[in-house]
Amino acid sequence: MKILGAALAATFLALSVAGCATTPPPVVAYPDPPPKKPYDAKTQLESGRRS
Repeated sequence: MKILGAALAATFLALSVAGCATTPPPVVAYPDPPPKKPYDAKTQLESGRRS
């Protein structure tokens, strides 16, 4: 009977701790990054890149 009471108390304690556990943070869906701006004329001349 003592063992049953100890098992019941341990189960109650475990369920109490599990009930107080914090929930995981929500998944954040990041929006798509904005489209890249085309290079201006000065940047194209200095870097040698073309759009």
